[in-house]
Amino acid sequence: MECRIGCAACCIAPSISSKIPGMPDGKPAGVRCVQLTADNKCMLFGTKERPAVCISLKPSIEMCGENLQEAMQYLEELERVTK
Repeated sequence: MECRIGCAACCIAPSISSKIPGMPDGKPAGVRCVQLTADNKCMLFGTKERPAVCISLKPSIEMCGENLQEAMQYLEELERVTK
């Protein structure tokens, strides 16, 4: 499965504890990553600066759902369960 262009749910919903360029303390859940462009594309995609956790996320039907709303709901629930 490929990422849904413009979705970026995985760059907004989950917390990221590792440092991100522009976010040295990581990113809290529900906060938009500073590396997202206005059209929700990752400026770090394919670079060595991209955090390992981001590289490890792979799109799946379960995680991405049918649309952005479903993806956000799934990732927000996953964040709650893992806290």
